Amino acid sequence: MAKDADAHSTEDKEKREEIEARNSLDGMVYNIEKMLKDSGDKIQGAEKTEVEEVLAESKKVLEGSPSSADLKAAHEKLTHASHKLAEVMYKANAASATPGAAPGGETPPAEEAKKDEGVIDAEYVDVEDKK
Repeated sequence: MAKDADAHSTEDKEKREEIEARNSLDGMVYNIEKMLKDSGDKIQGAEKTEVEEVLAESKKVLEGSPSSADLKAAHEKLTHASHKLAEVMYKANAASATPGAAPGGETPPAEEAKKDEGVIDAEYVDVEDKK
């Protein structure tokens, strides 16, 4: 039995790589589809169509029985397209941010201090304890 395992170890390794590559690509396809569904209105033009085309190609690759090299190539192409998509989304979010707001939508500390001017920091001393 050990001899059989040694004889098929390379086949097992190749099959494992193929399964991992397929799962990785499938997960990425799902995430990109979800991103397009959730934020598709923020993305316009050539970037969106390019990502949709690469997404369709990746789905075709998943439908067949490709090698792990084909799956990895499709994953790389989809990763590159998703980076462009993320860049466009980041720029769209930055453009829609309110002026004076820090990146990430947080308010700067100076504006927080203006909001909290009514708060007075004081110490309390109990006079009865001293008697």
